[in-house]
Amino acid sequence: MIKTTELLSMAEAVEYLDKTDSTDVKGFIKKFTKLKPKEAKELKKKLGELDMMKLKTEQIVKIIDLLPENQEDLNKIVDVSLDEDETKKILETAKEFK
Repeated sequence: MIKTTELLSMAEAVEYLDKTDSTDVKGFIKKFTKLKPKEAKELKKKLGELDMMKLKTEQIVKIIDLLPENQEDLNKIVDVSLDEDETKKILETAKEFK
């Protein structure tokens, strides 16, 4: 039975797969993740603490998965226009985890 629904980054999903016998899926996801589950949770928390109304949970999860390096990459993830200050804050936060 599903009790709650929460969006997870790929790194966080691996943590849940550790509890099952999904070695094929876990191996596939680990090829594309850059962070460990603990780091992904910390980055999610920090991005949430930026308190930007334009930044949705779905976009935070994609930022964690892709770790954009510049404004162009970030704009591909976030479908609303961010001002220069917002973009700078997001990229600096993501850069801490590279």
